[in-house]
Amino acid sequence: MSAVLATAGLSVRFGGVHAVEDVDLAVEEGQLVGLIGPNGAGKTTFVDAITGFVGYSGRVELDGRDLAGLPPHARARLGLARTWQSTELFDDLTVYENLEVGAERPSFFALAAEVVGRRIPPGESPDEALRLLHLDGLADAMPSELTQGQRKLVGVARAIAMRPRLLCLDEPAAGLDTRESADLGRRLRQIADAGTTTLLIDHDMGLVLTICDRIVVLEFGKVIAAGPPDDVRRDARVVKAYLGGGAAGQEAEAIAADRDEAGAGRN
Repeated sequence: MSAVLATAGLSVRFGGVHAVEDVDLAVEEGQLVGLIGPNGAGKTTFVDAITGFVGYSGRVELDGRDLAGLPPHARARLGLARTWQSTELFDDLTVYENLEVGAERPSFFALAAEVVGRRIPPGESPDEALRLLHLDGLADAMPSELTQGQRKLVGVARAIAMRPRLLCLDEPAAGLDTRESADLGRRLRQIADAGTTTLLIDHDMGLVLTICDRIVVLEFGKVIAAGPPDDVRRDARVVKAYLGGGAAGQEAEAIAADRDEAGAGRN
């Protein structure tokens, strides 16, 4: 498999503080990779950096192309899409119209992408993106009529409508109840399996441990562990820094036990 996203020595400083320090991370074609860590670990700053919203040192590549110097809108046009913790929707547009904005690709940017060797496919239809996230019945709703959880899902659908090379999701399960989170996880797994390479940030350990192919753990801006979910949740550094002995750790152990039991049942 080839890397859709690759960073090398990625660092972000705010004054004398290293928010992200020498992060090497790769997301392979078709993978769903989880990026986790305690509050303040640098997860959102990492996504801000790769999408061009904060300055950084080091290297960020999308499909092997160095993105140095490109502003956020140019990175988005090359296929780097993201959602935000606080979902910003166009409040004067319907849900469907919000997705149409995401699916639109002006001809100038399509031509520019072809010049640099990346042909951009047309966006996913808004209807298909809504169907994938079970939002069909909200197509004509205004954002003011949505719950916070529904706004999150519309933000994800709008990003999917761009048909991105890399989909970066920043806490999409925030505001969702347990059932909604589990359903979102199934949808994200289906989307990844269908070919949308995804980087997922979320504090829902059940979601991350269950659906991700690989997990990368940050602490104080540095990578302290990376690998398959079962390896990461057993890593002593992760247990100490993130899972601990509290509720999150107990949840992770319960999830792991369920996964082990399911695996034994298949054998």
